[in-house]
Amino acid sequence: MDLTHRPRRLRRDRIRGLVSETTLEPTDLVAPVFVDATADARVPIESMPGHERVPIEESVARVEEVLATGVEAVILFGIPESKDPEGSRAWADDGVIQEATRRITDGTDAYVITDACLCEYTDHGHCGHLEAGLEGRSHEHEPTTTVDNDATLDALERIAVSHAAAGADMIAPSGMMDGQVGAIRGALDREGFSDIPVMSYAAKYESAFYGPFRDAADGAPAFGDRRHYQMDPANAREALREVRLDVEQGADALIVKPALPYLDVVGAIRREFDHPVVAYNVSGEYAMLQAAAEKGWLDLDAVAHESLLSIKRAGADLIITYFAEELAPGL
Repeated sequence: MDLTHRPRRLRRDRIRGLVSETTLEPTDLVAPVFVDATADARVPIESMPGHERVPIEESVARVEEVLATGVEAVILFGIPESKDPEGSRAWADDGVIQEATRRITDGTDAYVITDACLCEYTDHGHCGHLEAGLEGRSHEHEPTTTVDNDATLDALERIAVSHAAAGADMIAPSGMMDGQVGAIRGALDREGFSDIPVMSYAAKYESAFYGPFRDAADGAPAFGDRRHYQMDPANAREALREVRLDVEQGADALIVKPALPYLDVVGAIRREFDHPVVAYNVSGEYAMLQAAAEKGWLDLDAVAHESLLSIKRAGADLIITYFAEELAPGL
C-alpha cells in the first residue's frame, strides 16, 4: 500500500484553519428586516422563529440590534398601511420603507438595501400591475398571464427613485420583470442618483421555499401564482440568460434566490460573470432547519453555519440570510 499521499496531514487542529479554503465573516451577511406600518408593537413571525415585524418607530432600534452582532448591512421589507390594485403606497413619500429608510440612515451606520417590488403593496399580491380586466380572477379561472410587464416598469422606476431619495444605499428590484434593471438604472440616473447601485434579483425562481416570507411580509398572491414571471426551477441555462441581460442593463450585483437548492446556479454565475454574486438563503431554508432543531434532530448553529459555508463555497460573495444575527457573533 502506497501511503505517500496522506491528506489527513493537513486536517490536524493547528494546520486545519491555515489551509481552509472558504471563510465566512459577519461582513459577508445581509440581515432582512421587516417594518410594519400597521403595527404599534413588535409582532413575532410564527413561521420564522426569532424574527418579527417591527413598527416604523422601532426600525432604528431593530437595525441597531443587527449592527451589534457585527453584520453591517440590512435589506428592508415593508408592510404598508393600506393596499390598492396599483400598489401606490410602494412609491409614496411617506410610505413605510421611505420613512424607515430615512430614520435608519439618519440614526445608524448600517448599509441600507431596499427591496423594490409591488407584491407587498397590491391588494392582489402580484409583483406588478395586472393586465386590464384580470383583477379579481379566481384561481380556478387563472389567466395565462396576470402581470403587465411593461406597465409595471414605470411603477418600479418610481419606487426606486423614492427609495433613493429617502437615503437608500442600494436598490434591489425583486419582481422579475423583463427590463426592470434598465428601467431603474435609467430613472436613477435621470434623477441624480447615478451613484446608487442596483442589486438585481437576477435569477429568482418560482419556489416552494418562500412560504414563511409571504406570511411575514403579507405578500401572498390572492389568486394564481407567480410562475409566469419567476423562473422555472427546472432551468439553469435560462438563469445565465437572465443574468446576462441584467448585466447588460447595468446591474451592479446579482442575486440568486433561493440559495441551497440552486448552488449549481450560484457556481455557474460565479464562473461566467465578474460581478458580485449574492445568494438569498430564503425563509423556507431557515424555517426547515429551525423546525428540525426544535425536534432535536439537528444542531441548529452547526447546520446553519454549514449551510452558509456551502453557499459561500459555491461562489457567493454575499448571503442574505435570516441566520445573520444568530451566527455572526461566533464567526
